[in-house]
Amino acid sequence: MKINLDFGAILERWPSFVSGAIMTLELAVIATVLGTAIGVLGAIARRSGHPVATRVAAFYVESIRNTPLLVQIFLVYFGLASLGVKFPAFTVAAAALTINVGAYTTEIIRAGFDAIPKAQIEAAEGLALSKPQIYWHVVMLPAIEKVYPALTSQFVLLMLASSVTSQISAEELTAVANYIQSDTYRAFETYILVAIAYVALSLVMRAGFYGLGLVMFPRRRRLGTPL
Repeated sequence: MKINLDFGAILERWPSFVSGAIMTLELAVIATVLGTAIGVLGAIARRSGHPVATRVAAFYVESIRNTPLLVQIFLVYFGLASLGVKFPAFTVAAAALTINVGAYTTEIIRAGFDAIPKAQIEAAEGLALSKPQIYWHVVMLPAIEKVYPALTSQFVLLMLASSVTSQISAEELTAVANYIQSDTYRAFETYILVAIAYVALSLVMRAGFYGLGLVMFPRRRRLGTPL
């Protein structure tokens, strides 16, 4: 069987691919930043010992982790519309991705908190550090440093998962590919290029996180610990 590949008509649409890739990165960056903030607050709530905060955080995490991302996107998209609240597809996509990654980030950061030895906190208290100083320098930063590789992998997976937002017409990379292949009838060639683009975006994100890790955790660089 002979396969005839023709990328000519596809490559002519390169501005559309670039636009889709940029939107994909924008979704990933927004969800990463906001999801990290939610994750930190959620992890603090889960370890706070306050019954209401702990249960609310646990309900949020379990609800998100046990439902498909696509269903969550539909709930946000159609749920808001049923209430008469309409937002652009990009806004809804960013919100749904943020809610999703926030739950996973909560558990990852909580694991980092749990890995901090109690003796380390007691030593900080013995040095008369204030509670904010202890939480930031002795708990928060070391905890995030311990789980940084897991966090970055989760954020790259989030970027790849953003492809499902094409179902609500968010014009990210996969949505652009769907339009192009339906117009050119070159589905195989189109998705080959999209797969390559996603690999490139993943490498860009991993390189960015590696550089950020070197800045945030210089001790790891001195010790040669992987980021």
